[in-house]
Amino acid sequence: MGFLKRILRTGGPDTTSKVASPASFQQLSEDELRTHLGIATYGAFELTDAIRPSYDLQVVPQQGFRRDEYVDDASSTKVPVLMGAVSRNNLMHLFMDLIESLGPVVDVVLETSHQSGHGHNDLYREHIDMPVLKSTLWDFEDLLLNDGCTGIAIVNPRRKQEVQFDEHKLLITYGDPLKDFEKSFIAHDVYPDADIRFVTEAEHVHSSNEKYQHQFEVLKTRLGMDDSW
Repeated sequence: MGFLKRILRTGGPDTTSKVASPASFQQLSEDELRTHLGIATYGAFELTDAIRPSYDLQVVPQQGFRRDEYVDDASSTKVPVLMGAVSRNNLMHLFMDLIESLGPVVDVVLETSHQSGHGHNDLYREHIDMPVLKSTLWDFEDLLLNDGCTGIAIVNPRRKQEVQFDEHKLLITYGDPLKDFEKSFIAHDVYPDADIRFVTEAEHVHSSNEKYQHQFEVLKTRLGMDDSW
């Protein structure tokens, strides 16, 4: 599965990440680790290759979404949020439906943590037509689904709305109103669950490899983004 990024996160979408060595992985043998990383299905929920939960399953992956809230530290502004976990076979299709509601012209943010030791880097592209964007993203479906170091956000700054497909392969929508986003989740059989917990709220591991790092560079070029980190 390539190199592993070992990250501990707690809290909601406004939480910063901390590099950690997950306790549940420290005492594992190579065989135990390989077996755990090879488990992609929990009940009816199928993970992508990008992420795996803790060995002791502090959070068992499941499908659903919940309302949350993002608080801007600088202004204390509160932004309503929907966070959702979606099974692999439905994930890309739902993401495409969510971004469709943002309008015909949007901005794009690519997030990468491929450069180890340098944290996250955000690359920005303004004003791209939705049909062009969607066609490009379908071409990079494998990268978006399976690379634990790639995230993307589609933004309509005029509406102050955003859809994020983060590196944990969670779908997060920001901005008011949320009604159309909720309808899209439910239309894809992803239902509200106020008690749902996500892999970001416990120990977990990310996976990536050189193939995905190369694909990220190609996607960056296709989107017309700056070459510098």
